[in-house]
Amino acid sequence: MSLDAGMKANLHINADSGWRRDLWGSPLRIVTTLLLAALIGWAAVAFVQWALLHAIFRADAQACRTASGACWGVITEKWRPILFGRYPYTQQWRAALALVLLGVMLLASAWPRLWRPALAWAWAAALVLLIGLMRGGIFGLPLVPASRWGGLPLTVSLAAASLALAFPLAVLLALARRSRWPALRGLAAAWIEIVRGVPLISVLFMASFLLPLLWPVRWQPDMLLRVLAGQALFVAVYFAEIIRGGLQAVPRGQIEAALALGFSRWGVQREIVLPQALRMVVPALVSSVIGTLKDTSLVTVVGLFELTGALGLALGGDPQWRPFYLEGYLFLALLYWLMCFGLSRYGAWIERRLAF
Repeated sequence: MSLDAGMKANLHINADSGWRRDLWGSPLRIVTTLLLAALIGWAAVAFVQWALLHAIFRADAQACRTASGACWGVITEKWRPILFGRYPYTQQWRAALALVLLGVMLLASAWPRLWRPALAWAWAAALVLLIGLMRGGIFGLPLVPASRWGGLPLTVSLAAASLALAFPLAVLLALARRSRWPALRGLAAAWIEIVRGVPLISVLFMASFLLPLLWPVRWQPDMLLRVLAGQALFVAVYFAEIIRGGLQAVPRGQIEAALALGFSRWGVQREIVLPQALRMVVPALVSSVIGTLKDTSLVTVVGLFELTGALGLALGGDPQWRPFYLEGYLFLALLYWLMCFGLSRYGAWIERRLAF
């Protein structure tokens, strides 16, 4: 057996004995383990009975009121307004098609073999088609203003667009904060610390309500664009600090060696420093991406109804289904979990693929 294999076997044995000792190492631990196992088992049985065995799956509000289990009929009845918000009912096929197109492009972008210049052109064409589908006004499609967009398409598109805008700005801010020029370094540090010192909700309020007071009326951008800009700027400063940590982890000797070989300073950053820095901070970047996806729920406070806001619209105005918010929020929790879990697994795969 090789030395590495022996070390791995020893670590596995130690880990196995460690968790056994933690669970069964003393009478108190044995009792605690048994009590926790009984509590978890009781909770699991009660949840299965509530969520599946005694649940109502058909859209029957009267049956839901008399049932002892969950009322999944609210999802059966309200899934379209939950997923698409205030988008016109007869035109929701456009939002669904735009969501599918966005999903296909995101999956294609996640495949490293497609990381080529042609992908940028594909994204440009896809964005034109996405905006055309959602907004309309072309090819005989009725016009739907951005204020009517909502639900899952708004959640995914807002997260994807803010991340796409934030990442290049974050790289520039991280490089500027490590610049040799004191003025540039000071400006970058001041901007990062100011934005990081306020919550995202205040940034959204400023972008939505304060910016129009300072902007000429005829040139005011749409609410969705203002919110997108505010969220992108907010995400960029967190990305910048993560990337700066990766830049600091690159050994100084590599930079000096590259400069001695004739590389320009920008060439050193582009070819040597940034690739290594971004590899090292993949876990932190993925965590921030997941947080950005979940933070899109805050746009409800400024009048944009993404998933959580669409749920409030779907149930708040219907007294027949209003009592079943719990099932609605569990449905949204499942959607968010699927998206976040997928991102975390993709991040782990990218981390293994890019490992040194």
